[in-house]
Amino acid sequence: MINEQIRDKEVRLIGEDGEQLGIVSSRDALKMAEEAGLDLVKIAPTAKPPVCKIVDYGKYKYEQVRKEKEAKKKQKVIDIKEIRLSPNIDTNDLNTKIGAARKFLTKGDRVKITLRFRGREMAHMNNSKHILDDIAQSLSDIAVVEKAPKVEGRSMTMFLTEKR
Repeated sequence: MINEQIRDKEVRLIGEDGEQLGIVSSRDALKMAEEAGLDLVKIAPTAKPPVCKIVDYGKYKYEQVRKEKEAKKKQKVIDIKEIRLSPNIDTNDLNTKIGAARKFLTKGDRVKITLRFRGREMAHMNNSKHILDDIAQSLSDIAVVEKAPKVEGRSMTMFLTEKR
């Protein structure tokens, strides 16, 4: 809220250079802002009494947008990379998949390992859990199992994340 939009009887006022001016009526605060050629901006509306500051509103808004952009730059987005396997995978192929998972984990991504079953493979789902356990064991130096192997329809999935 700015200028005439502020309807409170009295506000805690902060001057243009950051000094506390104390609790004043909102009319007086608005007059002080107009005399300085600036705007009266409500900064903390939930405080008792609300905190208002005498600032150039356009500049204040610009600074807020810039701070938000800066905060967005610093946050890390974690992707989920998926590795799909079949239950009759050979050891060398499995080692290749483990290498890919290791690369994803070192980059800081989460890895979803999916074991897909087709046709008659569905009858032997419980015998194939050892493949996911082997992967978790071989990556235990850099990864930890976030979600244990779980059967969902025609596939068994497990999530791995980087150790901290």
